[in-house]
Amino acid sequence: MAIYVALLYSIVIGPGRRVVMADLKAMAEGLGFHNTRTLVATGNLIFEGAKQPIASIEAKLEAGFAAAFGKHVDIIVRDADTWLKLAEGNPFLDGIGSEVIIRVMRQPLEPQTLDIFARYRQDERMAIIDGDLWIDFGLKASETKLLPALTTKRLGIGTMRNWNTVRGLAEMIGR
Repeated sequence: MAIYVALLYSIVIGPGRRVVMADLKAMAEGLGFHNTRTLVATGNLIFEGAKQPIASIEAKLEAGFAAAFGKHVDIIVRDADTWLKLAEGNPFLDGIGSEVIIRVMRQPLEPQTLDIFARYRQDERMAIIDGDLWIDFGLKASETKLLPALTTKRLGIGTMRNWNTVRGLAEMIGR
C-alpha cells in the first residue's frame, strides 16, 4: 500500500453548494481507497491505495468525483514521498504561513514561466521548485495584481495551497 495526497481544484459544485469532506472521503473509499482523511474543509485528502501511476489515480478520482457530485473538478495527486519533498522544498521559510502559497501542478512548469508574471509582480517573491510554483505574497494575497494572473490558461492544470496546509498534510502523512 502507498500513501497519497489529493488536492481538489475546487470544492464549489454549484451556487451555494460545497463538497462536504465526509462525502469526499466516502467517494474515495467507494473507489477502493483506504484510511481516508481530510485536512480542513478545502478539498485536501490523504488516503492509502495500491501503488499505481499518479495519472491513473487522478483520472479515477476525477471520474468518481463527477459521478458522485455531478461536476468535473481537476484533482492533483502526489505520493507521500513526493509530498514530503515538496514540503521540504519551500524556498520562503521566512514568510508568513498563510501568505506563502504553492501552485501544485499536474505538468511541471519550466523556470522561464516566471517571466510571464514580471508585469504583475510587486514585492512578491516567486520560485519554481521541481515544477511547482511557490509565491511569497508578503502582503495580503488578496491585494496583489499577481493572484488574478495565475490562471489555468497561463500555467496549466494546478491548484494552490498555503504553507500552513502544505505542512499540515506533511504532518498527517506522519513519517
